[in-house]
Amino acid sequence: MDKASLIAKNKDLISELSQANSELNQAKLLLEQKELIIAKLRKMLFGPKSERYTPAQVQAMQMSLFAELEDIKLKEEQLAAQQTKTVTYERKVNTTKTPPNRQALPDHLPRIEIIIEPEGDMSGLKKLPPQVTEILDIIPPQFQVIRIIRNQYADPVAQKEELEKVIHIAPMPERVINQGIPSTRLLAYIIMSKFVDHLPYYRQIKMFKRIDVNIKANTINGWIAKTCVLLEPLYNALCKHQFSKKYLQGDETTVKVLQVKKTGKKGKAHTGYYWVYFDPIDKQVVFIFDPGRGRKYAAQHLENFAGILQTDGLKVYDAFDDLAHMKLLGCMAHIRRKFIEAIPNDKKNAEPIVLLIQQLYQIEAFCRDNDYTHDQRYQLRQEQAVPIMKKLKIELDILHNNPKVLGSSAIGAAVRYALGRWKYQERYLHDGKLEIDNNWVENAIRVIALGRKNWLFAGSEQGAKWGAIIYTLVGSAQRHNLNPLEYLTDVMRRLPDTKLSDLHQLFPANWVKGQTSNLDLI
Repeated sequence: MDKASLIAKNKDLISELSQANSELNQAKLLLEQKELIIAKLRKMLFGPKSERYTPAQVQAMQMSLFAELEDIKLKEEQLAAQQTKTVTYERKVNTTKTPPNRQALPDHLPRIEIIIEPEGDMSGLKKLPPQVTEILDIIPPQFQVIRIIRNQYADPVAQKEELEKVIHIAPMPERVINQGIPSTRLLAYIIMSKFVDHLPYYRQIKMFKRIDVNIKANTINGWIAKTCVLLEPLYNALCKHQFSKKYLQGDETTVKVLQVKKTGKKGKAHTGYYWVYFDPIDKQVVFIFDPGRGRKYAAQHLENFAGILQTDGLKVYDAFDDLAHMKLLGCMAHIRRKFIEAIPNDKKNAEPIVLLIQQLYQIEAFCRDNDYTHDQRYQLRQEQAVPIMKKLKIELDILHNNPKVLGSSAIGAAVRYALGRWKYQERYLHDGKLEIDNNWVENAIRVIALGRKNWLFAGSEQGAKWGAIIYTLVGSAQRHNLNPLEYLTDVMRRLPDTKLSDLHQLFPANWVKGQTSNLDLI
């Protein structure tokens, strides 16, 4: 074989080897992507829901941060101790053993006393303090009928003189459904059962049948429709108030919605969206239903909003950052999530990033546990979080420039996402009222996820809009530690007599229960 032929053959071998290496790298990348998908599915099915990452050995830098934070806490405690006087005393130790796993039953529950006397003649014996055993019982839901009796009085004089007002009778009080049979509390109970306890209407109907009360599905749908018409002005007022705030967190989630044909029959289901906006300061949440996920919907919602909007990496929000009256804020939880997902494939590069992010969350937890004000949280972030963020940025840049970190790999995607959101994320450092992530709004959305597993879909787009009204009022009430049944029942009773200018008094944040009377039963 001559020299030219040998050179040509070697070139062919080199080309084939290069192609084989390229195919091998692609196969490895494809395998890594599939393993990542499998790991995600396993976590969804069997793994813990918390995103907290606990490595086998915590790095020294993490322990150093703990020491610094504990030193801050110790100094604060020492300062507080200087302003107090220590008092010591002795008390008798109670040697009576408390039964295990036994907690006192709430005092507000009604008590029914059953007195059991010992057998035989107890006359002449000294009576000792009784032994009392409390047993928790339940009364299953039961219906009752409220009869409104309006006495009538005839005026003989008016009748004789043929005047118009002969019969005197009190007017019927305003109700949610004036001509219907349900009380306000029953309507609120049905709503709570579906939107808080996630019981679809058909399950509630089965429960009612077991106690010999038959209510048709169409009847309940009609009741809820009329209830939502009553609640809609309050919902609109709360939405308007929400978008007047200066800081909101935004997110969205899917909901299956049945299409309604012109004939009135149900068609196929399509995917709609609940857009959710949470106020971390006043703890109020607003749900808005729209048929799509495009930017035009968010633009409509935020038309009158001027302030800081905290979101995940959904691209529809990015254009808002260019507006003079709005700035975006990133979510560290989404950044952390992607690096946690990359650990099974590249622990060496992913774990140090996760540990740095954990230090940022330890600072936030320290502020929360010690009831720091916004100003105090800002100061601690400047001292502790700013250096960590600078180090985190350096590590991300190193990984981004590392030729061994492929952009299409799990770690590469995590790095690309983090750097792409960096200018939005670091803004939380500059204002103590801003949160490090938008977990508050994600928590508010969970009620939708739980509901989807039970009622599966909304019966129509109108039904989905009514759901947004109820989720808004009930979700905000729960975040103010209100009993949602009590809140909604009271609000529904008072709405017919409430002026539009006074609707703010019925917002969950402002609500004070009104005076009760027998008429409140209706």
